[in-house]
Amino acid sequence: MNKNDRWKFIFVILVVVWALYQIYPPTSRNLIEQFTSRADRPDATFTNILQRAEALRAANTNSSDFAVLSQAIGTNDIQIYFPFIAAKAQLDPATFILNQLQRDASGKIKLGLDLQGGTSFLVEMDTNYLATAPGSTNSVLRSQQISGALDQAVSVLRKRVDALGVAEPIIQPQGEDQILVQMPGLAQSVKTEALKAITNSAYLEFRMVHDDSDKILANHMPIPPGYVVMQSVEMQPNQQTPSRYVVKKTAEDGMAGDFIQTARVVPDNLGAPQISFTLTPDGAKRFAEVTTQYSPDPQTGQKHLMAIVLDNVLYSAPYIKQPIVDGSCEISGNFTAEDAQNLASILQNPLRAPLKVLSSSDVDPTLGKDSIHSGILASIWAVIGVSVFMLFYYRVAGLTANIALVTNIIILMGVMCSIGATLTLPGIAGVVLTIGMAVDANVLIYERLREELEKGKSLRGAIAAGYARAFATIFDSHVTTLISSLILIKFGTGEIRGFGVTLTIGVAASLFTALVVTRIIFNFLLDRNWLSSLGMMHIIKSAKVNFMQIATPLFIATWVFAIAAVIYGGATRGNKLFGVDFLGGDSITFSFAQKIDVDKLRSALVAIGEKDAGLQYQQPASGAQTLRVTSSSGTADKVEQALEAQFPDAKFAPLQVQQVGAVVGSEIRYSAVVASVMAMFGILIYLAVRYEFSFALGAIVAVVHDVVLTIGCYCLANQISGRQFNATVVAALLTIIGFSINDKVVIFDRIRENLKLGARGSFKEIINQALNQTLSRTIITSGTVFLATLALYIWGGGEINDFAFTFLVGIITGTYSSIYIASAFVLWWHKGQTPNIGASQVKMQNVPAAKV
Repeated sequence: MNKNDRWKFIFVILVVVWALYQIYPPTSRNLIEQFTSRADRPDATFTNILQRAEALRAANTNSSDFAVLSQAIGTNDIQIYFPFIAAKAQLDPATFILNQLQRDASGKIKLGLDLQGGTSFLVEMDTNYLATAPGSTNSVLRSQQISGALDQAVSVLRKRVDALGVAEPIIQPQGEDQILVQMPGLAQSVKTEALKAITNSAYLEFRMVHDDSDKILANHMPIPPGYVVMQSVEMQPNQQTPSRYVVKKTAEDGMAGDFIQTARVVPDNLGAPQISFTLTPDGAKRFAEVTTQYSPDPQTGQKHLMAIVLDNVLYSAPYIKQPIVDGSCEISGNFTAEDAQNLASILQNPLRAPLKVLSSSDVDPTLGKDSIHSGILASIWAVIGVSVFMLFYYRVAGLTANIALVTNIIILMGVMCSIGATLTLPGIAGVVLTIGMAVDANVLIYERLREELEKGKSLRGAIAAGYARAFATIFDSHVTTLISSLILIKFGTGEIRGFGVTLTIGVAASLFTALVVTRIIFNFLLDRNWLSSLGMMHIIKSAKVNFMQIATPLFIATWVFAIAAVIYGGATRGNKLFGVDFLGGDSITFSFAQKIDVDKLRSALVAIGEKDAGLQYQQPASGAQTLRVTSSSGTADKVEQALEAQFPDAKFAPLQVQQVGAVVGSEIRYSAVVASVMAMFGILIYLAVRYEFSFALGAIVAVVHDVVLTIGCYCLANQISGRQFNATVVAALLTIIGFSINDKVVIFDRIRENLKLGARGSFKEIINQALNQTLSRTIITSGTVFLATLALYIWGGGEINDFAFTFLVGIITGTYSSIYIASAFVLWWHKGQTPNIGASQVKMQNVPAAKV
C-alpha cells in the first residue's frame, strides 16, 4: 500500500470508528437499571427506593420509568448516591439527577413518533385575548378570527418545535380552540423546554419608564395612574438586588405584538449572550418616531428610559441615547446560551393569543408494532438482496461494493446520531434512496471498468481509467441530488426537512465510499497481487436498440395519459383522493377493558373503508390508558360500531368525539411545493452550467413528468383499491425526484462524452448510442432499487406499503422518462441537429461518412 493510500485507509478507519462510537448504544437502556448500576455505595434506603419502584411499576405497567422512580424517591436525598452529578445548586436535585441519568441511558438512534411513540400535549388558546373588529359583535367574524389565530398558532408552533431539533412532530388543530402537539419520545428535561416553546406567547412591548421613577420608589410615593412597578430580570454589575422601575401599563404608540422580523443570539461586550432583533418596516417606523420623541433633551440633558417587556416580564430598561432609525435593538439579561436561543426563536415566532396546556400524555407509535417490525425486516431483506445480487453479478468487485455499502450505512447513521437527527418513515425513504445511489455509483464504475478491460488495458490501467471516466458522472449525479436535499432542508418543514437531512448525509457518504473506499480496496488487492482479473456477468452485450424511433409518440402518449389521469382523479374522485392527513376528520377517544394490537384494529377499520385512519394508545399523567382513533369526517359512528362488533371483549366506549384539522396542513403543502420548485430551479442552473441548457431543461421536464404520472397512477389506484394521499406519499414523491434526476444525469453525461469525443453519426444516433451504452447500468441500478422497494411493498404494511407503492411507480416512470422524455426532449429542442459541445464533433457532423 503506497503512502497516499495508507493515509486514506487510516482516515476511513477513523471515520468508521467515530461513526460507530456515535451510534453506540443504538437503543435506550432501562432507566431503573441505569439508576441501579450507576449508584455509588447503595444502602438500605436506596434498596427501599428500588423495591418501591418495582412495586409501583408492577401496579401500573403503563407508567414511565421516570415517573415510577420520581414517585419512589419521594423526599429522599439521592445526591449521596450520585456524587459525580453536580446537583447541589438545583432547586430539585432528584429530578436533575434523573434527567442526567435518562440522557446517559438514552439510545443514540432517535426514532420518530411513527416508530417509537412519544409525548402528546393538548393545548388550548385563550380566545379572550382576541379582539373583534371595532364596534362589531358579529359571531361569524369572531369565528373567522379565532380560526385564523388557531391556524397561525399551528404555523408558529411548528417553527418553534423545529427549532428544538429535527423532531418531525404532529401538530394538528382540534376542536374550535385546541391544538394537539405530539413529539417523539422526550426526556423529562426536554419536555420542560418543549412546554416553554409551546406556551410562551412572545408578546413584546416597548413601554416608557416614568421620568421620576427613582424618586417615586425611593420616597414610597403613590404610583401615578396608568403606571405599574416592575422588577427587571437583568442584574446590573455590583448590584445585590434587581432594579425596580415605574413603567407604563401600556405600550408606547402601539409598539406591541407581532413586529419582529428577525431575532438571533449575539454576544455582548463581555461575551454574555443577548438577543438582537430587527423590526418589520411598520415597527421600525414607529420605533424611530418613539425614540426620536424621547431622545435626550438638548437643553436640559434629560434622558428617558424605555422598558423592554416580554410576556409581561421586564427584561431591561436602557436609556434612549439617540433616535434609532434602523429598526434594530437588543434584549440583555441573565441568559444562558440555551435560554437566549430559545427566546430568540420564540420572539421570531410570536403567538396572537396565549396557549395553556390542558393535558399531557405518553402515546404509542402511529405505526403498529407489526408494521414497524415488518418494515424493518423488509429493509434488512432489501439490503441483503441487493448485496447478494452485487456479489453474484460482479463477484470480487461486488464484494468490494458491499463493503462500501455497509460503510456508507454506518457513516450515515453515525452522522445522524451525532447531530441528533430523528429517523422516521420519510427518513427511511432517504436511506432507501441512499442505498440506491450507493449501488448506482459502484455500477457506474464497474461498467466503465468493463469497457476499459474490453479495450485491452491491463487490470490496473482499467481500474484507474474506470474511476477517472466515472468520476464526472458520479459527481454530477450526487451534486444534483445534494442541491435538491439542501433546498428541502432550507425551505421544508417537518417530514420534508427530515427527509432532506437524511438524504444530504447519505449523498455525501455515498460519494465518499464509492470513490475512496472501493478504490483503496482495489489498490490494496493489486499491490499484493491478490487480484489478477475481474470476472463479471454481462446481461446485455452490444445492444443496438433504436430507442429514439418511437420516442415522439411515446412522449406524447404518456404526457396525455398523465395529465388525463390527474384531471380524472380531481374531477371524479375529489376529496376521496385525500386521507385524514390532508383533510382532517373525526377524532374519537375510547376507553377499553382489553388492549388490542394496533395492527388488528387497523385491519378492522380497513374493512369499513378507513384505510388511512390514525390509531394511537395514550397514557395520561394520571388516569387510565385510552385509544385515539382519527378517521374521515362523519365516520365516528361507523368506527365505533366496527370496533364494538369486531372486538366485543375489549368493551370500547367513546369518551369524546372532536373534529381535527389536517396533519399535512397548508403550510407543509406550500413548503413542499416551494422546496420542490426551488430544488428543480437549482438543478436547472447546475446542469445548464455543467452541460447545456437543453440538457438541464430536458431533465426538469422529465422529472415533472415523473411526478405528474405518479400522481396520476395514484389517482387510478384510488379508484381501484381506495389508496389515498397521505403524508407518506409526499415523502415518496420527494424520493422520486431524487432518483429520477440521478438517472438523467448518467445518460446525459454519456451523451456529452460521446459528443466531445467526436462520435460519428447524427445527433439521434449519438443519443441512441449513449442509451445503449448505459442500458446495462440502467437495468441493474433501477432493478436493484426496484427489488429493494418491492420488499418494502410486500412485507411493509400500512404507510410503509403506501410509500413503497408510490416509489415503485416512480422507479418505473423515472427509468422510462430518462429515455423517452428527457432524451427525446433534447433531440426535439435541437431539431435533430448536433449541439455545439466540444470542437471535434462540430467538424464531423456534416461529413457524409458520419451518416452511414
